[in-house]
Amino acid sequence: MIRIEISLFLKNAPGELAKLTDLFGQANINIDAITIQDASSYVQNLFEARGKSLKRLASSASYSSMRRDSAEFALVRLLTDNPDASVALLQENDYLFDTKEVVAVDITNKPGEFAKITKKFGEEQININYVYGSVSDADGKCLFVFCPEDVAFAESIFKDNTY
Repeated sequence: MIRIEISLFLKNAPGELAKLTDLFGQANINIDAITIQDASSYVQNLFEARGKSLKRLASSASYSSMRRDSAEFALVRLLTDNPDASVALLQENDYLFDTKEVVAVDITNKPGEFAKITKKFGEEQININYVYGSVSDADGKCLFVFCPEDVAFAESIFKDNTY
C-alpha cells in the first residue's frame, strides 16, 4: 500500500526525540514505523553523488562544514496513521520536513518472508533505495517500508498482499 513517509532532521541531543514523539502522542497520532540515522551518512551520499556525476554540488568548504554539522543532527523517517494531521502538526511546531510516497507491506513474522518480498522486487527489476521495518510478536504481522524507484509500480505488484 502506498503511504506517506515524513523525513526530518532532528537535533541529535537528549530529549529531542521525546519532544517529537510527545507531540504526536498529544495529538493522538500513532507512529506506525520509524527509523533514525546519523545525518552524516546522508551527507556522505552527497559526496558520493558529487564523485559519480563529476559535478560540483557545493564548494569543498561547504562539504566539510556540512559533514561536521551533520553529526549534530539525525535523519528521522516515519510513517504515521494520519499523515495530513502529522504534516500540520510539524508545520505548527516549526519543524523542517519533507514527505514522499513509499510502499508499506505487512508481512508474516517468520523466516524467509522478507526474502520473498525482496525477491519479488528483484524479479520485477525494481530497485530499493532503502527499507526499514517494525516487528511485532512472533505470531503477528510486521510492517516493512520500502522506498523503491517506482512507487506506483511497486505498489501494484503487492496489491493483493501476495509475495
